[in-house]
Amino acid sequence: MKNVRIIISGKVQGVLFRQSARDRAHRLGLEASAENCEDGSVCILAQGEDEAVDQFISWCKQGPPAATVRDVTVVQM
Repeated sequence: MKNVRIIISGKVQGVLFRQSARDRAHRLGLEASAENCEDGSVCILAQGEDEAVDQFISWCKQGPPAATVRDVTVVQM
């Protein structure tokens, strides 16, 4: 079981990143929440099986089609 905090920066607000992330997490069987941060990034808390969390992190590196991801920081909790 992994529990991570993922911070995604770039063009990630106003492009349905949070909703897309919640949908992807749900499909992977993860518990996840996502929120916009004041600095323009998106912060996601995700928990679940190791492999599913790893797949989710990989997805976050691209995000939905309208997003432009510049950086992804993952912190194990």
